[in-house]
Amino acid sequence: MLKKIIYSAVKGRMVVMIISLTLILFGFNTIKQAPLDVFPEFAPIKVEIQTEAPGLSTEETEHLISMPLEQALNGTPQLKTLRSKSVLGLSSVVLLFEEGTDLFQARQYVQERLGLVAGRLPVVAKPPVMMPPLSSLSRVLKVGVSSKTLSQMDISTLTMWTIRPRLMSIPGVANVAVWGQRDKQLQIVIDPDRLRASGITLQQVMLASSDAASIESGGFVDSPNQRIAVRYKNLTTKPEELANTVVDFKNGAPIRLGDIADIEIGEPPAIGDAVINHGDGLLLIVEKHPNANTILVTKNVEAALAELKPAIKELEIDSTIFRPATFIERAIDNLQNALVLGALLVALILMVFLRNKRAALISICAIPLSLLSAVLVLTALNVGMNTMVIAGLVIALGEVVDDAIIDVENIIRRLKLNQLLDAPKSKLNVIVSASLEVRSAVVYATMIVMVVFLPVFFLDGIAGAFFQPLAMAYLLAILASLIVALVVTPAISFMLLDVEHKEDDIAIVNWLQSRYSRLLDTILARPKKIFVAAAIAFTATGVGSFYLGSEFLPEFKETDFLMHFLERPGASIQQMKKMSMLASHDLLAIPGVRNFGAHIGRAEVADEVVGPNFTELWVSIDPDINYEETVSAIQKTMHGYSGIFTDVQTYLKERSKEVLSGTSSSIVVRLFGPDLAVLRERAELIKQTMQTVDGIADLKVEPQVLIPQIEIRLKQDAAKHYGINTNDIRKVTSMVLKGTKVGEVYEAQQKVDVVVIGAPESKSDIRAIQELPIDSAFGPQLRIKDVADVYFIGMPNEIKREAVSRRIDIVANAKNRDLGSVASEVESKVSAMTLPAGYYPQFLGEYSAQKATTQKLLGLTLLMIFAIVLIVYIDFKSHQHTLIFLASLPFALMGGVIGVFLSGGIISLGSMVGFIAVLGIAARNGILLISHYRHLIASEGYQFGLDAVKRGSQERLVPILMTALATSLALLPIIFKGPISGYEIEYPLAVVVVSGLLTSTILNLILLPSIFLKFGKIKT
Repeated sequence: MLKKIIYSAVKGRMVVMIISLTLILFGFNTIKQAPLDVFPEFAPIKVEIQTEAPGLSTEETEHLISMPLEQALNGTPQLKTLRSKSVLGLSSVVLLFEEGTDLFQARQYVQERLGLVAGRLPVVAKPPVMMPPLSSLSRVLKVGVSSKTLSQMDISTLTMWTIRPRLMSIPGVANVAVWGQRDKQLQIVIDPDRLRASGITLQQVMLASSDAASIESGGFVDSPNQRIAVRYKNLTTKPEELANTVVDFKNGAPIRLGDIADIEIGEPPAIGDAVINHGDGLLLIVEKHPNANTILVTKNVEAALAELKPAIKELEIDSTIFRPATFIERAIDNLQNALVLGALLVALILMVFLRNKRAALISICAIPLSLLSAVLVLTALNVGMNTMVIAGLVIALGEVVDDAIIDVENIIRRLKLNQLLDAPKSKLNVIVSASLEVRSAVVYATMIVMVVFLPVFFLDGIAGAFFQPLAMAYLLAILASLIVALVVTPAISFMLLDVEHKEDDIAIVNWLQSRYSRLLDTILARPKKIFVAAAIAFTATGVGSFYLGSEFLPEFKETDFLMHFLERPGASIQQMKKMSMLASHDLLAIPGVRNFGAHIGRAEVADEVVGPNFTELWVSIDPDINYEETVSAIQKTMHGYSGIFTDVQTYLKERSKEVLSGTSSSIVVRLFGPDLAVLRERAELIKQTMQTVDGIADLKVEPQVLIPQIEIRLKQDAAKHYGINTNDIRKVTSMVLKGTKVGEVYEAQQKVDVVVIGAPESKSDIRAIQELPIDSAFGPQLRIKDVADVYFIGMPNEIKREAVSRRIDIVANAKNRDLGSVASEVESKVSAMTLPAGYYPQFLGEYSAQKATTQKLLGLTLLMIFAIVLIVYIDFKSHQHTLIFLASLPFALMGGVIGVFLSGGIISLGSMVGFIAVLGIAARNGILLISHYRHLIASEGYQFGLDAVKRGSQERLVPILMTALATSLALLPIIFKGPISGYEIEYPLAVVVVSGLLTSTILNLILLPSIFLKFGKIKT
């Protein structure tokens, strides 16, 4: 079969060349059009349901909305985790699904169940809203909108009716959340004293206002020829016109709305706010759909904003507060530069080491063909270009030329030997035979590399999402290189390699071979010393590995930073805005900080379910300034606000933590239990225990605390006497305190709500609420205090649930010590604590994810090693040679551990995948070296012994060195640049691969010949 393929390729070499050139051109065109992102999608399939319930307390929201929704949605097919969060007047239920679940099918499942329960929710609750589907890195742009001449209400009007609709029409945009929004309202501001003096009831005001602002059909009139619609022009957009609405008649005189209420243009009570640079404004957060191209969406949004400039010329637009596309462009550019530079260095090595310039050219051709073939397959599988895919291609660089090198080397050698024969064979037959001769070893070596990377495909969660595209790109490139060596290399060799061409002498090759020959003589004469030295080195490395620290994901070199500002629960929006303004002046005073944006509390239909005490600050810094110094200055500034919890993070790190545990911290102890008071008490005890751990930082208990709330309890006897129930009181307080919509009017295609609301003095304190008027069923107007007790009570600010149980988080980060050591000690100490029945902790966060990933990788690696041994045994059919091959694998691990020590002593997820990669390369070199020993003994008449081992080692010297050097040089640009943007995950991986290759190459060339000579003879 293989012979027929190679023979056909050489015979049809012109067709092979045309197909190869077409593939290269098509591949380059595909790369230009491929979607670019920093990382692949790493968040699980998520569906979020938000339900507004104005006026409900936190516990009422939990009992009346969150829990019924949980009960209805629990058991949804493929559901993995069910979480809920209840705050004052808002419920959020989040469903996380198993990997591989179809997003739209999951949403369909949820929608079906939601339809069944929605009708059973309280009347006060608005219909549950399913949030739009968002990607794992959903925020593509934060746009600051401000003005020196317009009010925040006017800015809101332009934003909501001009800017937001245009941005929502852009393909890939899922949502545009607006913080600081101040909608225009036509408000009827009532004063209880004026109502009481005029004898007008609240119900009369509501009825008159509703009639004035109602929108009803006027019907139609049919004439013999046409139907004519009847229109009632009773809608008013001016306060003075609405003020003339008649409410009632007293003594024959009309009482108008303006007589008993102030009619004015106002805005609803704020649920959030924003700060743009030093002042007021709106913050627009543009979010994208899953799999949408971040760079393309960003550019389209920026183009749309530029297009809208004539219509919004009074607004100042700052679209650089947070722009992840900048980091993506920088990261992709850095990796592409590393790929190009690595390819040039590999080509240089080939030109230096191959003793035939034409042979070097043939081998170089394998680079674009293999890499572009991999890109084409990935594109066909809907895998976009991201840093992980490019990293996989960079790692594969050195190996994609290896198959071609081995093939070309053997073809040259066979052509030379054929020339010395009395009856030389045809060039075609020699090339086909020479290719077949090495094909078995190369195929088995490639199979081993593929088996080595199989564990990566079984990883789940973030680890799998990050590294599966890398492994896929790497394996596809290796597989493509095998096909290129099988089809293209023999065809080009026939065209370029001339039997009569004189082989060039390369001084460095001759020098290396002569020195290696002398070294082999010394080593093979005293193998015991080498064995002892290797055993000592391996033992020392193994012991040293226990002292390595660990982390899951590194810090990303983004130039956009977010900082959480967390005040005590119950803090007002005004207080948080004051603190945000102060922070804006402090942060903008730091050299290199370009702009500032903050969003306080929450926005309508947004992904933040928080109270007014929560603020996110965002700054971007100049990429040309000293990164570490600027970040340090930002951290120092943020730690200067006493009484407020603050942290400094990058968006990528914060989002990965959020996906891992639902929080933005690295270490999470999640405590489950039924009673909130016991949960808070035990959480504080756990916090005190965690404080004793060295290296703990940013430690806090999730702020689920009691805050002052006003409770109104009906006086049953008085209420029955006057015919008043709880709902009557709720309607009054809801209308006065937050306003009740009674209708809407339109002006210039813009909708303006008409709202009845209480005057500021009627809702200033608890006494004002006690004095609110309420209409009785028997005529006299009462005060709320006549029929109800109004008093302060401590109520939870928020209640979180997961797996149908209440829970609270104790969270922290690690500082001045590696994450693994800190989290491991935390887990040990907390596990030793005694908790009441029904209460238990769960350990989440980066360390827990890394621990689970490491355990899974170790288990899969054992299976992988067994599979490798099986493949090698099938090829060698000798348990002795298989065991010798197995003994060569730890050579790579030694160097990898040394590399981790030299680069900081921390093993990350990238390092672990680096160990897998270098293990595959070392296995490939080992099997090729042993296969060549076996070939010399079996096919070229050599007896087992010193001559065969020396000859095989010397002939494999250049190909092994070239493979190691090519792979190392391909990764050197990443190592020399360090963990810059785009290299954060790839840098530790590259360090492990290069250092592992160094030791495995040296020990393969020095120790493996000694082992084979000592134990490789097969007894007959």
